[in-house]
Amino acid sequence: MRGRPIPDAGNRSLMQERMETVLGNLLRIGVVVSVAFLVSGIVLTLSRHPDYLTDRGSLSRLTHPGAAFPRTLPDIGRELLQLRGRAVMTAGLLFLILTPVARVAASIVGFAFGRNWRFVAITSFVFLVILVSFLLGKIG
Repeated sequence: MRGRPIPDAGNRSLMQERMETVLGNLLRIGVVVSVAFLVSGIVLTLSRHPDYLTDRGSLSRLTHPGAAFPRTLPDIGRELLQLRGRAVMTAGLLFLILTPVARVAASIVGFAFGRNWRFVAITSFVFLVILVSFLLGKIG
């Protein structure tokens, strides 16, 4: 029986495959960079403060709410230059948060190249919601 071919992954366009590859790589790279920063920050912190491994009181200073972690981008940058473990860990968390945001931004570009304007609009709206939530979080 001959008929129309059943749609499957083999019928996808080259553009869709490239976009999926780029987005997948973006996520993988973001997670790897994040983990590298987190592990490096932990190693730096523990190498400079070995008492965190043996003294609960010392460790509680690091883990209690309101501990002295950098909270702004300039603080993170300044402390990264000083190779402070807390700043390196904070940068790792920032990479982890920004990875899916970067994926949404890259999706907008990919959909625009594919001239898929409906998805450009939808993804742009999602990106706008994310940006507004960041701004509201900063204000509040």
